[in-house]
Amino acid sequence: MSSPRIEVHDDGPALALAVAGLLVSRLAAAQAEGLEPHLALTGGSIADAIHHEVAGVSSDLDWSKVDFWWGDERFVPRDSPDRNAGAARAAFLDPVGADPERVHEIGSSDDFDSVADAAKAYGREIQDHGSETFEVVMLGVGPDGHVASLFPDQPTLDVEDEVAVPVTDSPKPPSERVSLTLPALNRTRATWLVVSGAEKADAVAKALAGGDLPAARVGGSEETVWFLDREAASAL
Repeated sequence: MSSPRIEVHDDGPALALAVAGLLVSRLAAAQAEGLEPHLALTGGSIADAIHHEVAGVSSDLDWSKVDFWWGDERFVPRDSPDRNAGAARAAFLDPVGADPERVHEIGSSDDFDSVADAAKAYGREIQDHGSETFEVVMLGVGPDGHVASLFPDQPTLDVEDEVAVPVTDSPKPPSERVSLTLPALNRTRATWLVVSGAEKADAVAKALAGGDLPAARVGGSEETVWFLDREAASAL
């Protein structure tokens, strides 16, 4: 796992604009090397801002040859506004022409009877159709230091023999979610933690100081970058 690097931007909009440009550049560079990159997306307000910015970035990137995955998803009906996938589709996947066959959504409560079944199915899909390594895993960080839907002090943090796990008691509603495990999230060349807001500052500082938080346990083989706005970086 690579050592973390920190980039601080003035505010949320500046952060979103910078990350969007860097993401498009990295994916385009991977394609130029003959790769068909796999990208793991996250949810939340700063992710939504990045997604809207990505849709406006001009490049030679062929979006139809990028595979899209999610680090976690809420186990709710497919048309729920709580679903990360729906927000990403509206913001940039549909506008940029992503190949529907390469957009790998985590199953909803319309698709499966239980969150456990949805997690098993997503794990199989990654094993069957995923790359050995993600190009980029994008993650938000909660005020408690959680990433994806892996929360502090929960047994899902220690699962090593599964790709995805069901979460049935999320401290943040909705309570049922599917999350990739730490080993699955860490099979990536680049891990980008994107954090905005003063309420995240303590968690950022603790994780970067080596504290026992989920956010301190993720990283890419080539790079681990914390993209922060000034408020999120205020406790460093």
